[in-house]
Amino acid sequence: MSFRNLFRRKQTDTDDARRARLLQQGRIADAVVIDLGASDTDDPNVIYFAYEVSGVDYQSSEVLSQEQRQRPLDYTPGASITVRYDPRQPGNSVVV
Repeated sequence: MSFRNLFRRKQTDTDDARRARLLQQGRIADAVVIDLGASDTDDPNVIYFAYEVSGVDYQSSEVLSQEQRQRPLDYTPGASITVRYDPRQPGNSVVV
């Protein structure tokens, strides 16, 4: 093991852990749905959205949860949604 590895932060942030952390500690921002995407099924399950933090525009995407897929009208293109983002890395966000 090298000397640098002793002080390196271990990255064990799974997607579920990242989502839980952002939902609990993330800052809130308003976003606009840009588009919906679908995988192999006809059911759209990927949302593309844009938001602004401190004058900087961000675009991101997220796979919708089963609960979110039950409310398709909330995620139509042009709809306003709420996201939570990491203040240290504003490009890291989740749909609430």
